[in-house]
Amino acid sequence: MRIGELAELTGTSTRSLRYYEEQGLLSARRDAKGYREYDEADLRAVREIRSLLAIGFGLEDTRPFVACLRAGGASGDSCPDSVAVYRRKLAEIDDCIDRLQAVRTQLARSIDRCSGERRCCPR
Repeated sequence: MRIGELAELTGTSTRSLRYYEEQGLLSARRDAKGYREYDEADLRAVREIRSLLAIGFGLEDTRPFVACLRAGGASGDSCPDSVAVYRRKLAEIDDCIDRLQAVRTQLARSIDRCSGERRCCPR
């Protein structure tokens, strides 16, 4: 398939596909006229990339998942390097949740402290 068809099937732009190629995540073959040609493996790779980007992964984070698919993995997350990225991202999210919880606790304390004082919360 050509780049336009791949873009349509994956809901992405041809510009993004060219960028993925620049970054080494895709490797298009060229036909006799120089047009990029993609196959089902590329379709799976782009769908994996798009799926991961949609949940907040950075493009570099997708690399092990694409490599796993290219190596014959049933899914992009069936290889140890992909699982390691999941673990790292989960730790990042847990840290973010902890920080947000601390802010929430501080805000709740401020509201509690202020709610009994007329000077803080005039009625």
